[in-house]
Amino acid sequence: MSLKTDKWIPAFAGMTEEDLQHALKSWFIYLESEKHYSPHTLRAYEGDIKQFLNYLSGHLGEAISLKDISDTALRDFRGYLSKKAMQGNGATTRARALSSLRTFYKWLDRNGILHNPNIRLMATPKTPHKVPRPLEVGQVFDVLENAGGDDWVQIRNRALLGMLYGMGLRVGEAINLTIKAVEGAPDVLRIMGKGNKEREVPVLPVVYAMLAAYRAACPYPETPERALFLGQKGQQLNAGMIQKEMRNLRVTLGLGPKATPHAMRHSYATHLLGEGMNLREIQELLGHSSLKTTQRYTEVDYKKLLETFKKAHPRAY
Repeated sequence: MSLKTDKWIPAFAGMTEEDLQHALKSWFIYLESEKHYSPHTLRAYEGDIKQFLNYLSGHLGEAISLKDISDTALRDFRGYLSKKAMQGNGATTRARALSSLRTFYKWLDRNGILHNPNIRLMATPKTPHKVPRPLEVGQVFDVLENAGGDDWVQIRNRALLGMLYGMGLRVGEAINLTIKAVEGAPDVLRIMGKGNKEREVPVLPVVYAMLAAYRAACPYPETPERALFLGQKGQQLNAGMIQKEMRNLRVTLGLGPKATPHAMRHSYATHLLGEGMNLREIQELLGHSSLKTTQRYTEVDYKKLLETFKKAHPRAY
């Protein structure tokens, strides 16, 4: 494998020998170039592996080599997770850290670099069962109405939030769209999701109208490859800006901490389920690789949400 970048290695300097640095570099290139992991996921893997190697380095009193990785005993893996628990890390964080290690060791094994069966003997910490926390229909409408305004940035925010709820997109999927993707008046958009997987999502007329209003108001010239959503300086919009907008709306509307951009996607799925759409269809719309992930929405009290919808919008039926 050709080594394209050194961007991941500085984080491990001083705690690893050259052979392990070479393996780490190859692994990160694999995750980035072949698995198409997002920058967020790569940063999480980097942090988890760095903490583990730092633990081993402190335990052995020297820089870590591939031989040390190969010889890591079961008690060392357990000691690492125990230390994280004593530092206040919850089960979810520890489970993710173990998953990162398993992914690295699996890659090392598959590439014939080393084999360590002890990692497979580790039990995954039991994580709390989480149920999606959607907004009520009336709350979604309040968010969309209050996100609007005459300023092009406000029009942009409304269009973006409208896509999250009206199409069930992840924030990253929406901000990575280009002008070319929304040219004309498409009935569906092809969305590039996690793991570089494509799916088609229907475009509601009301969502397209929001996008058209934003494009007309945006002061920057359009080219086919330009990012659809721009920041005030004309660069591709940063996800943090729409998260900031939702925090402001939470204060304005008196909503709780569950009102996040991702909650708009949860609301999309929950409300579709409440209207009778089957789970397989919702799975395809959301781009879930496993139906188990989509099944979480069956645990939401969508009947209560529909009653709220009827009370808040009596002319909806």
